[in-house]
Amino acid sequence: MSGAVGVFIPHLGCPHRCTFCNQNTIAGSALPTPPEKIAQIPPPKDAENTELAFFGGSFTAIDRTLMTSYLKVGQAYVKRHGLRGLRLSTRPDAVDNEICGILLSHGVTTVELGAQSMDDAVLARCERGHTAAQVERAARCVKGAGMELVLQMMTGLPGDTDAGALSTARRLAQLAPDGVRIYPTLVLRGSALAKDETYRPQTLEEAVALCKTLLEFFDGAGIPVVKLGLHAEEGYGAGELVAGPYHPAFRELVQGEIYLGRAKAALAGLAGQVVLTVGRGRASQLAGQGGRNRKILAALPGIAGINIAEDPNIAGFEVVATRKT
Repeated sequence: MSGAVGVFIPHLGCPHRCTFCNQNTIAGSALPTPPEKIAQIPPPKDAENTELAFFGGSFTAIDRTLMTSYLKVGQAYVKRHGLRGLRLSTRPDAVDNEICGILLSHGVTTVELGAQSMDDAVLARCERGHTAAQVERAARCVKGAGMELVLQMMTGLPGDTDAGALSTARRLAQLAPDGVRIYPTLVLRGSALAKDETYRPQTLEEAVALCKTLLEFFDGAGIPVVKLGLHAEEGYGAGELVAGPYHPAFRELVQGEIYLGRAKAALAGLAGQVVLTVGRGRASQLAGQGGRNRKILAALPGIAGINIAEDPNIAGFEVVATRKT
């Protein structure tokens, strides 16, 4: 996926306040970037692989005149500095053929849709204000217009289950997105969810286990997971997080669990000193945080020691085990 120069438009256009959302917490006191300020943004170094991105609200649901103003100024910025195009995030029920035509004519290259779930009962309980069918229609509209599609889903939503999340993943994959984002539900201060005494958030262990399954599913389907988990630096501080499976290296935890399982399978039948080989840049993921995986694997019956190597010809989460000579 492309890099991005961000233009934040907090909560503009959102017709609903989802139970898990407190946009004021996420956005802080930030004000929308006025269209005329975009021209003052310093150009990125890798312009041809970067998009100007409108994030933080439901972009296609804002006032049409304001939306067009942002698009025109953004398009001029893209042409001036040689960027790849424009990127935006929006609601599935704020996308139709007319909107896609407007976006395409202004140089939009990527649209992100906040699907969150493909279970209508879960969507209703979260007060999303749209249905799974609207996600499907919007996704097909974006793809049909020739723009790249990124779909967002959440885990641990009120009323959802692990089986429901996997069902959502399968339905999203059928829409052939160019990427997905997976966000475990975090309970933020000031949100309706923070006041819901019936809601039990996922534990960190539960979220990691579920996201391991989801990441392996999308990886097997050839769909990149461009984001897994939220980071505190994205706009909320530790004091705003009431509950939920937050970890500053959430994705690394999930990847480590995948590699641990793959490595155990690869080691079956081997003994003595062994070498585990993974793809380029993947050694630390196999080793696990603090070397946890390496210690677990070295303690397996018959294993005298673990060495980790990298091979650029190994793809995905593949692990190759050989005896050390």
